[in-house]
Amino acid sequence: MEALTSYALATSRFLLILLSLLILVRCLRSLLSEKYESEIWGHLSCQGESYPLTHWENLIGRSLSADVRLCYPSISRSHAVLYRNDKGIWKICDIFSKSGVWVNGVKVGSGGGQVRNGDVINLGGLVLRFHDITAADRQENEAVRTSAGSKVSPTVTLLELTGFQLMLMFQHSLSAGEDYARAILLAFVALIALQWCCYSALRLMDRSGFEVETLAFYLTSLGMSVAASSTPEDMYKQILLTLVAVALFLLSGWWLRSLRRTMALRLPVAALALALLAVNVVFSDAVLGARNWLDFAGYSFQPSELVKAAYIYAGASTLDRLFQRRNLYGFIGFSAVCVMALALIGDFGTALVFFVTFLVISYMRSGSFATVFLAVSGAGLAGFLAVTVKPYIAQRFATWGHAWEDVYGAGFQQTRAMSAAASGGLTGKGAGFGWLDDIFAANTDMVFAVVCEELGLIIGLCMVSAMLVMAFFAVRSARHGRSAYYPIAACAAMALLLTQMALNVFGSLDLLPFTGVTFPFVSKGGTSLISCWLLMAFVKSADNRRGSSFAVSTARRTGRREEEEEEPQDETPEQEIDIAQGNPYISRQEDWYEEDY
Repeated sequence: MEALTSYALATSRFLLILLSLLILVRCLRSLLSEKYESEIWGHLSCQGESYPLTHWENLIGRSLSADVRLCYPSISRSHAVLYRNDKGIWKICDIFSKSGVWVNGVKVGSGGGQVRNGDVINLGGLVLRFHDITAADRQENEAVRTSAGSKVSPTVTLLELTGFQLMLMFQHSLSAGEDYARAILLAFVALIALQWCCYSALRLMDRSGFEVETLAFYLTSLGMSVAASSTPEDMYKQILLTLVAVALFLLSGWWLRSLRRTMALRLPVAALALALLAVNVVFSDAVLGARNWLDFAGYSFQPSELVKAAYIYAGASTLDRLFQRRNLYGFIGFSAVCVMALALIGDFGTALVFFVTFLVISYMRSGSFATVFLAVSGAGLAGFLAVTVKPYIAQRFATWGHAWEDVYGAGFQQTRAMSAAASGGLTGKGAGFGWLDDIFAANTDMVFAVVCEELGLIIGLCMVSAMLVMAFFAVRSARHGRSAYYPIAACAAMALLLTQMALNVFGSLDLLPFTGVTFPFVSKGGTSLISCWLLMAFVKSADNRRGSSFAVSTARRTGRREEEEEEPQDETPEQEIDIAQGNPYISRQEDWYEEDY
């Protein structure tokens, strides 16, 4: 019987590796093989040429980065921004141009002016005519785009993920005692049911892209395995927190469907983030030099994890605001307060993660390397002061690269992590059969080593690769995003998660200073898991493939909105002459939609 059990365990270890590789390859193949066509929202015509408007915010100018590139001497490098809201109302504003912007002969400033179908736009003497698309055109364009999931079936990938979870459950059934076997079994069954319910609900919504959710559930399954090995008594709480995290992911995706609704809540979300950090600073207790945990009604949570999603939510911005310095300065001030609060509670690992996220957002918003250089210089000075003031941080830097010189002191955790990871080999000892989880904070700060010991180096690398695939997905989707808000938020979310992953993996292996940050989705902790799923909502909102994301409104819904707008009236012959001559007049008396974003 014992020999049969050993044989079954060895077989399941190889099946885990095979299924992990299949899941990653299928998700990556789906992302690489499918086309990412841009949506078309209108056109600008000039001298017989037509320039499609493929975003809700379109930069017009001579620069290579312009969405509508006009190579004429009279056009500035960044001349104007032509943008729309999610109700289909278009506006144009002048940004840094030398010759100005006119709509139907009326000059517009940085505040912008409304543009409607058939209007004439004059940029530095170059005359363009704006053509909005109708609801019928919108649906016709959408019908010819490639549908997500057409090349690689998401159902088959999800079946492979289910097999992976069943193998994990089987291994834990062999390693767990009778007291916890039932709880572990129910937790994995509930996780499998949750992912299939989520997938079925999206299919009912005619959504077929499920790569991001599949990878997130794959990582969450590894996190469930880590929890089953280290704290099996908390399995019911773990699955409850997973249910809450996925529910918030779906709710956040629904909320992000409306850009106007999203932008309206930016300031309250930023205020909530600062309030959470203030509560953390005032009421938290210090544990090993850091005060990043709060206890409430017998439960502990980490406010800085929730602030991550709020920080990106408030930090990203639509393109018409990117070139206004006061908005960038406001974001810099908000970031500085967040980082200082994290420094006060001693959570410098999370402060570093926030700083990298700040660099990504600030560059994508401003396009200025000077801003990034100044931020890096200021961070270097702040880091030097932190090492000087906080002695335990200096000790971590001193231990970096010298962990084996003090295996019972400063290098205790890292040397154990490296030994355990090496002992697991390529295939691991089996889920629940490791010993590293007995070390303090192993299931959070050194979770990569825990996975390598129990499941093997190959699955540890698959865990890292899953994060890299999602980052690739976010970057590729960013080029075709509807509004600038979504690509900025998606890239910032993945930059934050990748930084966390790098600090966790390299820190536990003594390749970087040990910072004590979590591995996304896998490290034990309900607040961290909820934060990661909330960040996935930003990634999904940037995916505008046909029928892919529940966080993107369909052409049918968008068309209904546009049909509600008043149909534009053609100009009279007299007005056409006035426009051609550049006479200043207002072709239509109406109120501009000033609160579109």
